[in-house]
Amino acid sequence: MKKTKAPGIIAHFAGWLIFLAFPFVFISAENDNDNYLSLLLSKEYLLFGICYLLLFYANGFFLIPRLLFRKRRWLYVLTISILFSGVYFLKPFHGLLRRSFSGPQINAVPPDFDRPDARWDGRQPPPDNGPPFSERNGPPRLGFPGPGKHPGKLVLPPPIRGGDTTSLFLFIVIIGLSTSLAITQKWRVSEQRASNAEVGKANAELSFLKAQINPHFLFNTLNNIYTLALEGDINTADSIMRLSNIMRYVTDEVSEDFVPLENEVECIDNYIDLQRLRAGKMTEIDYSISGDASGKEIAPLIFMTFIENIFKYGISKQANSKLIIRVEIAGDLISLFCKNPIYEGIRTEPRQGIGIQNTVQRLDQLYPGNYTLNIHRTGDFFTVDLKLNTNL
Repeated sequence: MKKTKAPGIIAHFAGWLIFLAFPFVFISAENDNDNYLSLLLSKEYLLFGICYLLLFYANGFFLIPRLLFRKRRWLYVLTISILFSGVYFLKPFHGLLRRSFSGPQINAVPPDFDRPDARWDGRQPPPDNGPPFSERNGPPRLGFPGPGKHPGKLVLPPPIRGGDTTSLFLFIVIIGLSTSLAITQKWRVSEQRASNAEVGKANAELSFLKAQINPHFLFNTLNNIYTLALEGDINTADSIMRLSNIMRYVTDEVSEDFVPLENEVECIDNYIDLQRLRAGKMTEIDYSISGDASGKEIAPLIFMTFIENIFKYGISKQANSKLIIRVEIAGDLISLFCKNPIYEGIRTEPRQGIGIQNTVQRLDQLYPGNYTLNIHRTGDFFTVDLKLNTNL
């Protein structure tokens, strides 16, 4: 049981106040002449408090962590049995109970008991010259004041023979509470460690997924510019500048889990402009963005994988192609719709599914329960419909 913080300390303090106040309530019901201050300062009360305080914290801070949690169960049981025997012989509660009967005391025999008229034994009527016995002061009960006023000393109650069941019961309660708190604390620490490990694992997976997506995206873009350079296209320099802007975005902001939506849209614009230079006249690109992107955030490159695949598999040099890319922003909902034709003649590379698989895993990590993704192949067309709820 590890050290507790402020709320735990307050809870412990309040619990011990209640526990240590309990004997006063119990004893006051038996003794009409309690002197609470005297009892509070007595060695019996000090022994009672220290005994159970030591039992509670020794069990919670030492015995359970060093014995029970380290699989030394028999040694733990033996130690608890020895402590139980110590409480059995020490009888801390009975000692406190006996102490509560000390104080202003009386004689068990009244001082006028030697008078002839006071020696009525119940077998003969009282003397004629005395008052009726019912009006006299009868002998007090042992250890407690009788109805008469007879100063003197109290005859203490006889010691309890055998075990002090109250002390043993309190021992079981204290050990049980201490054990429960220690086990609960260990469970909480284990849960926290598991949670931290899960978060660390998720962050590591997310970083790994980003590391896979970014080179994959940049590799394809460099291939596009290489093609333009081979053809001697005059737009090669402009393409390099746009790629520079994309790389700056990737290196500066993709390390974050979320980036401004405006920056992501700018990256998409640059990428599509690069693709327009490569696509040629046979490819029609229907690209539009609607809604206000200001003040909103999105996971970086979360749309780029799907847009990248449109250009990778939806363009043919032998046929006309129409690519549709629509980004819609409506409040907290951001949607991406993509549609491209499928050309069976285009060879699928071994790395085809890596980008989409990684993006789906990132969506699971960053938007759990807050996104829908529908990917369909209908006839000769491939469609992607992704909706993100950014109000996480």
